[in-house]
Amino acid sequence: MAVTSPETVVGPQKGRSLWDDARDRLLANRAAVASMIVLAVITLLSILGPILSPHDYDAVYRDYVKVPASLEAYPKADQVQPAFEALVKRARLRLESYERTGDRVVARVTSSRSIDPRSTRYIDRSDMFENAVLSDLSDNDTRATLAADIKHLHFYFGTDANGRDLMTRTFIAGRISLTIGLLATTVAISIGVVYGATSGYLGGRVDQLMMRVVDILYSLPFIFFVIMLVVFFGRNFVLMFIAVGAVEWLDMARIVRGQTLTIKRQEYVQAAEAMGVGDGGIIRRHVIPNTLGPVVVYMTLLVPKVILLESFLSFLGLGIQEPMTSWGVLISEGARNLQGAPWMLIFPSIFLTSTLFALNFIGDGLRDALDPKDR
Repeated sequence: MAVTSPETVVGPQKGRSLWDDARDRLLANRAAVASMIVLAVITLLSILGPILSPHDYDAVYRDYVKVPASLEAYPKADQVQPAFEALVKRARLRLESYERTGDRVVARVTSSRSIDPRSTRYIDRSDMFENAVLSDLSDNDTRATLAADIKHLHFYFGTDANGRDLMTRTFIAGRISLTIGLLATTVAISIGVVYGATSGYLGGRVDQLMMRVVDILYSLPFIFFVIMLVVFFGRNFVLMFIAVGAVEWLDMARIVRGQTLTIKRQEYVQAAEAMGVGDGGIIRRHVIPNTLGPVVVYMTLLVPKVILLESFLSFLGLGIQEPMTSWGVLISEGARNLQGAPWMLIFPSIFLTSTLFALNFIGDGLRDALDPKDR
């Protein structure tokens, strides 16, 4: 008698949520994925770059002011002898002979009076030489052999007008600019979304009152408000830009309110009201999630807006102060030195524009992924 195998029982299949569909649509967008990779690389460089760099962001190299970007180490071959001769002259010595062997310079020096052994300090204080040694002094101490090692330094992005490594400063500026943009944007969106959704959904006199508050805040002079923030919070940029984000929510509140006026007339909202769901639950579960498309797009525009705002405030002396810096400050300095040192503008501009393009492409991808019409 043949034994029949039991039928395979298929359990209930797990459904896909809107967030699963949105994630798959976002990952299918090549421009958005590439932008996320670019933004991740810039973020990692901003975090790890200053740690791995051989230069401090505030270290000044007086012998390397406005040197161009180069993959080769400084000093160049044609810079060593003129620099060494200038240092010997500064030490009030005369150069009798000069010889370079590999990374070491050996010279015979003379003087009209006794040579002070402390003359080697002039060499060691230079950014080009180190380990200076006086030897073979003559009987009357007017002739000696001066030897020193050549100190090799790399400036892959060049240096600025004060002789500071531009690569390290670009990376540290990325920390400041991205932190400022994210802090202010997070605060602005958090306040604006909740305020706008509540105002639009409740409607009536509550809506009118809440929007009049927004109009009053719009009428306040922004720069006066920022000066007040600096007086209260000091020059702590984190606290100051959290407060700036608390002002930038006004546009977000109006955008979300307009979306909410449309959403609250939809059938699923009316069904939730008929089932007895409270106003807070409807706003949290139905209104706010369906406004994420415009919110994300506005967020990608608000981050660069805050970065540019920080540059403007720093120019007025109210934002980032030396020796700390940001992309906006570096670009401002590079624009003033464009003719003689274009690299001071090029490298910070590349990082800033790459970040802005990446944020815009990510915003477009998120907008398409979160659009319920494309489901």
